[in-house]
Amino acid sequence: MEEPKKIFIIAGEPSGDLHAANLVKALKSLDSALDFIGVGGNLMQEAGVKIYYDIKEISALGLFNILMKLPKFFKLKKIILEKIDLEKPKCIILVDFSGFNLRLAKKINKRIPIIYYISPQVWASRRGRIKTIKKYISKLICILKFEEEFYQRYGLKVDFVGHPLVDIVYPKIEKEAFLKENGISSNKTTILLLPGSRKSEIKHILPIMLKVSKLLKEKIKEIQFIITKPKDIEERIYQQQILKYKNDLDLKIITNRTYDCLNVSDFCLVASGTATLETALMQKPFVIIYKTNLLNYLLYRPQIKVPYIGMVNILANKMIIPEFIQFRASPKKIAQKIIEILKNPLEIERIKNDLLFIKSSLGEKGASYRAAKIILDFLK
Repeated sequence: MEEPKKIFIIAGEPSGDLHAANLVKALKSLDSALDFIGVGGNLMQEAGVKIYYDIKEISALGLFNILMKLPKFFKLKKIILEKIDLEKPKCIILVDFSGFNLRLAKKINKRIPIIYYISPQVWASRRGRIKTIKKYISKLICILKFEEEFYQRYGLKVDFVGHPLVDIVYPKIEKEAFLKENGISSNKTTILLLPGSRKSEIKHILPIMLKVSKLLKEKIKEIQFIITKPKDIEERIYQQQILKYKNDLDLKIITNRTYDCLNVSDFCLVASGTATLETALMQKPFVIIYKTNLLNYLLYRPQIKVPYIGMVNILANKMIIPEFIQFRASPKKIAQKIIEILKNPLEIERIKNDLLFIKSSLGEKGASYRAAKIILDFLK
């Protein structure tokens, strides 16, 4: 019997956990002798990865939050290096999470081949990291077409596979069945709130979205609201915030059904991040909202070298979706913009057409499978 080939895979954020899990499934479908160990979350564990460290402990956004968790990052790096020496994997796959993963790559220092899946977004900030990638990464795989061109300009060999979300963003049941199952009216304007996948994001962004919702309710009588909640976040975090709006808003919290919720929505309020692309793939008009604590913003904003924060706008290279970031995240201004869009069918049509272009730019289905083939070819 062939001895399993060990692969160490490391993701540090919810989106990385999702993409790493799908990559593992694709790799296993091509080679059943592979054995996966690593750092990740529930989705990677469900895909068959033996998890040594759960990302709940380390998922952080913003420089200040990361500094607060530095002891945990140092501890994690030590654990990973010890496990690598003990397990002697055939290769290491790093998934996104560049602040930690690139420092880890330096420590591994070419002892084992390192494959980077979902390449670091150095085009947005910290371009000095390109030197680290050149020196320590054996294989670079990107999921956005312009990233391939960007890295090639710096002399790096990179493979573009397309975006893995293209395979997974679709409703699981029919619209009418979902509405009936969750007691949602089919006769009201449905607004979906996507306040992020981290507790720190929800804490800063959901209060803004709820204030916007109250202002929309004052202008549109037949309106209802849905909040989608990741499975791993406790409902009490949401309930604490919506308590004072319970009598004013027709509002439901639905767990782990983001794509079905998107399917039944007329308009969305979306925290900047993976959810902007998920909303774009579902062709729903939306606005991007983002706010973090002031220190995080002041530390991080000067490092950003692109004019937009939303990935849809970055991909379009123009503002196709309104952005309300930090000081501009005024509930009154956001509500005014949403009403303006909802009252203008031509603007809604324009947004949907622009989102169709974004969808086409993300590549064909099968990104995880293509990445898996590239990895296996590299290992041979």
